[in-house]
Amino acid sequence: MPMDRKYYITTTLPYVNAEPHIGFALEIIQADTLARFHKSIGDEVFFNFGTDEHGQKIYQKALEQEKDPQVYCDEYAAKFDALKKALNLSYNHFIRTTDFHHIKAAQEFWKLCDKSGDIYKKTYKTKYCVGCELEKTDSELVDGKCPLHPNQVLETIEEENYFFRFSKYQKALLDFYEKNPDFVVPSGKFNEIKSFVKEGLQDFSISRLKNKMPWGIPVPRDNLQVMYVWFDALINYISTLGWPEDQKNFKSFWPGFHVAGKDNLRQQTAIWQAMLASAGLPFSKQVFIHGFITVNGQKISKSLGNTINPIDVASKYGTDAIRYYLLAKINPYDDSDFTFEKFEETYNGELANGLGNLISRVAALCDKSGLDFKETKISKDKNIESALSEYKFDVAIKTIWEEISQTDQFINEKEPWKLTGNKLEEVLIHLVDHVRVIASNLKPFLPGTADKIEAQFKGPKIIPSTPLFPRLDK
Repeated sequence: MPMDRKYYITTTLPYVNAEPHIGFALEIIQADTLARFHKSIGDEVFFNFGTDEHGQKIYQKALEQEKDPQVYCDEYAAKFDALKKALNLSYNHFIRTTDFHHIKAAQEFWKLCDKSGDIYKKTYKTKYCVGCELEKTDSELVDGKCPLHPNQVLETIEEENYFFRFSKYQKALLDFYEKNPDFVVPSGKFNEIKSFVKEGLQDFSISRLKNKMPWGIPVPRDNLQVMYVWFDALINYISTLGWPEDQKNFKSFWPGFHVAGKDNLRQQTAIWQAMLASAGLPFSKQVFIHGFITVNGQKISKSLGNTINPIDVASKYGTDAIRYYLLAKINPYDDSDFTFEKFEETYNGELANGLGNLISRVAALCDKSGLDFKETKISKDKNIESALSEYKFDVAIKTIWEEISQTDQFINEKEPWKLTGNKLEEVLIHLVDHVRVIASNLKPFLPGTADKIEAQFKGPKIIPSTPLFPRLDK
């Protein structure tokens, strides 16, 4: 594997208008798994995460709490950055859209689009969902309301703003999609965005009047307008690389890979790509779109009181317990349900009784034997690489758990407690080799657990340790 390969992975930037919830934990853990895997195969990885801090929704929240918007953003950005420790994340840059460099990069990007003739001014009237921070056409509404935020009243915007010539890029997008049949994963979401673009693109507003909504990046050469939040936020994917000043770093890592929820499909795979084309920059490499997590069959909602803070779950059950459940039990392509009953059942059955029990059994057998164990040369499992190339995290982890099951079966068949001498040594060396392979394969998914197993089974002596996953009481 050549050592000069670059891999750039980024999540969407969550709005700082609420606490982190388990739905976003899914996205950041998926991205972290990809980043860790690519690092393990020798790629130089740039893993970006951060917070989206402009827009009407955040401005309103700050006013409700009688706080300066920047102070409000600072408080919530810290809560999202706390996910790094709680979920054992490996991102190497945390960008905030209120960063000075990002603001300057967004203004430079605006100038490039303007130079391309893709920004113009007009007076318009539209319905606007503050929850989505998006304009809504009547065809997108259900009973006159946004289907994603049915409890919020749509606002009517009537003002003079700047617009982006989205309509200009219909052919360019469709040609790009045709030449890159794996640009969006899964294929169903790719078909969805292709249909959207084929129906025709409408130019959209990319600014707001500053006297009505001042919390945004100033529009170049017009101090009466601020940038529309989506236009500003999407630019983080390149500003985080040092664009436009650090061209060397930017060209080393761009284009990159995006991980996003299905509510971001249009923004990531069409709007952002058109913006890049306008600025004369390469399209993204690939976009993975994951489904939503429901809780007890219901959409996660503050009003329903069913939000789950991943930091609290990690604190109670352990970081790798939540990582395992989200990667192994949540369908990477479709919506999936989370309940604590299923979570605890999985914890006891597959972590405590499965992986944890195997490690305890093998360590006890090795300790009792008194043998020394040499280092093992580990090779990567190509099935895991293949599964991750298609973002099938559940399939990748299933491969590892099949190895765990087969190793358990080997112990039961060979009954090493009945063996002595060379036969015992041969069986235990086989078991230790398999445990080391399991630990190596686990590293992108459950890094803390993998480190513990590797330390315990490094040798030459292997002795029992505290259980990796203590059983939960019923």
